[in-house]
Amino acid sequence: MRTAVSSMRELKATDPSVYQAIRAEEKRQREKLLLIASENFASPAVLAAQGCLMTNKYAEGYPGRRYYGGCQNVDTVEELAIQRTKQIFGADHVNVQPHSGSQANMAAYLAVLKPGDVILGMDLSQGGHLTHGSRVNFSGILFRSFSYGVARETEVIDYDVVQRLAEECQPRMIVVGASAYPRTLDFPRFQVIAQSVGAYLLVDIAHIAGLIAAGLHPSPVPYADFVTTTTHKTLRGPRGGIIMCKAEHAKAVDKILFPGLQGGPLMHVIAAKAVALAEALTPAFRRYQHQVLANARALASGLAERGVRVVSGGTDTHLMLVNLTATGLTGKEAEAALDAAGITVNKNAVPYDEKPPAVASGIRLGTPIVSTRGMREPEMAEIVSLMDQVLRHPRETRTLRTVRKQAKALCQRFPIFHSYDESSA
Repeated sequence: MRTAVSSMRELKATDPSVYQAIRAEEKRQREKLLLIASENFASPAVLAAQGCLMTNKYAEGYPGRRYYGGCQNVDTVEELAIQRTKQIFGADHVNVQPHSGSQANMAAYLAVLKPGDVILGMDLSQGGHLTHGSRVNFSGILFRSFSYGVARETEVIDYDVVQRLAEECQPRMIVVGASAYPRTLDFPRFQVIAQSVGAYLLVDIAHIAGLIAAGLHPSPVPYADFVTTTTHKTLRGPRGGIIMCKAEHAKAVDKILFPGLQGGPLMHVIAAKAVALAEALTPAFRRYQHQVLANARALASGLAERGVRVVSGGTDTHLMLVNLTATGLTGKEAEAALDAAGITVNKNAVPYDEKPPAVASGIRLGTPIVSTRGMREPEMAEIVSLMDQVLRHPRETRTLRTVRKQAKALCQRFPIFHSYDESSA
């Protein structure tokens, strides 16, 4: 098989425009401090599997039950991905074919629900996800959606309120999980609420899957009917999804995903999922997740010490929300200033935000990538100092330029991957 370097040489000759865009992205990832909570750096082994020739193989169906010949090798990698997921999470049944977390959620819904059924999920504006009932998403279009959020005073979920809402709207499914909620989720309590109203329980662990795999966040698998996840956030794998469920839902899940929602699975991505799941079984992965949490706590506490308001007062996970209202900056302005200074974050609504989502009053931060690079608590203190300078002087070109140089220097101390440059061949 060709090396990555030789493949990039071929790409450069065939399509220099795409080649240059990839090289520019490599430079961006290499030289900027990336604090997007939903991103990570996949390992060279994962990248190798995702770029392999299994992309050439059609494999509609499931291992041992394909609609195409010549599937013995892709059956092997899919079975490996399934068994490794079961080993990590203890699920009864696993389907590794979803192309994304959104499709995993859609399959879980349609396995047991009909259009027009009621679902109850976390409000997008208070930390939830589009696929948990947002009106602009299929989940809010196909189903009658209701939402719970966080208490205004504590900025954490009030489970008594969730219970009351469930009794009022009588959902067929309760959806748990979030894209911007930094606190530990109480899965046993959610199960009690779901059972009290006769609802299915779906838990989306896309953000916290790696923490759960390492035993650093409670697992929902014993309590939920369905558990979905992406594989590219804290799990540090390729972009894709996985569905886990109780045994009684296995046939319904498999049938609705294929042939119901998808055709041929992306076998090269499934091969990469298998590799990432093998990595997640190692002691090194568990040590990594410990550092992700330690770094998140250090980043949150450091910002708070500088007078920046951290939503809910801190974090139990890999991410945190920062409310910028007191600084006079919007999330959009802070995102732009920080990016100009070599620090990549995303604007994000904060609970009870009065600004529209495209502007927002806050930013979301996460530590998966800086932890993958090998950074620890002392480096989080450096990052806090750099962010503080930008947030205090967001329009000073000199400050942005100085911080950008310092951010680049910090990244150079923690290199993450070898260059695709031909000179490295």
